[in-house]
Amino acid sequence: MSQAKQRIVVAMSGGVDSTVTAALLQEQGHEVIGLTMRIWDHPSVVGDAEPMADARRMAERLGIAWHLIDVREAFRQRVVQPFCEEYFSGQTPNPCVLCNRLFKFRLLLDEADRLGGDALATGHYARILGGGDDCRLVKGSHAHKDQSYFLFVLPRQQLSRVCFPLGEMEKSQVRAKAAALGLAVADKGDSQDICFIPDQDYAGFLERECPERCRPGAIVHVSGRVVGKHAGTYRFTVGQRRGLGIAWPEPLYVVAIDAQRRQVVVGEKRHLEVSSLVATEVNWLIPEPALPVRAACRIRYRHREAPATLVPLGGGRVEVRFDHVQTGVSPGQAAVFYDGDQVLGGGRIA
Repeated sequence: MSQAKQRIVVAMSGGVDSTVTAALLQEQGHEVIGLTMRIWDHPSVVGDAEPMADARRMAERLGIAWHLIDVREAFRQRVVQPFCEEYFSGQTPNPCVLCNRLFKFRLLLDEADRLGGDALATGHYARILGGGDDCRLVKGSHAHKDQSYFLFVLPRQQLSRVCFPLGEMEKSQVRAKAAALGLAVADKGDSQDICFIPDQDYAGFLERECPERCRPGAIVHVSGRVVGKHAGTYRFTVGQRRGLGIAWPEPLYVVAIDAQRRQVVVGEKRHLEVSSLVATEVNWLIPEPALPVRAACRIRYRHREAPATLVPLGGGRVEVRFDHVQTGVSPGQAAVFYDGDQVLGGGRIA
């Protein structure tokens, strides 16, 4: 990021990460404007009620301007409804990736433009190196907190206008900085994985949102034998072992979900093994390759990257051919491609 003093809009959720982000930029001499999105009606959800009030108080404490935008209806249409639809179609969506791609950064950058901002900052633990057409998204310095996996969806033109001041820091350092500044959020807990489901009971959320689509069905072994019943396919994900309630000589795992037939297909661990996958809606953060390239591929946020060859198929599709078989490849999740610390791109697992 340029050392020239800029007007920077900071996405403030009311938590310690975004508050310290604003404080660090302010210390560097930038003009900082806080911006909070009200996304949901539940009182404990980021951008609403207590978090919203915390964001306002932290902006006041730092002496910066603060703006609130109400995006609840757009968030429901563009994030929550697709999230529900994917679950009921047998996928396992990643709402953070979906939100970043369809909603958050596009909306925040538009609002930053309206406020005359030169850049947008968030509290993500990732880094951007270079600038302009040469900007590169790389992992946060500390692997256990790195969030680059969720950011591969940002178009390069958006990436060039974003900064992540926490990319070199550990969480403990961020909390220490907040404490040193006397900020009340220094000891505040981390945000939840799915911000609009604060209790993380996604099955209960789906049942409340779409009760008419919550239908039972059969659990079927890969051999075709019916081995049990389930309360809804949306309660399962590929690779799941717990909660099946089936007596079997070997441990069983969910290997596929057939939402149309309302079937959960299970099998032994060997049935989870795949040597390749196809990623769709691929977003490249490098010039799109025309020929196969080598990369490391991460198929879940906490997954250890696996060496692979990426074969472009055209139409935003890439075949990922792994050097070694992988397990737990879940349709709907993100496959993200790395070269060392650099994010090359990624897409949605078909």
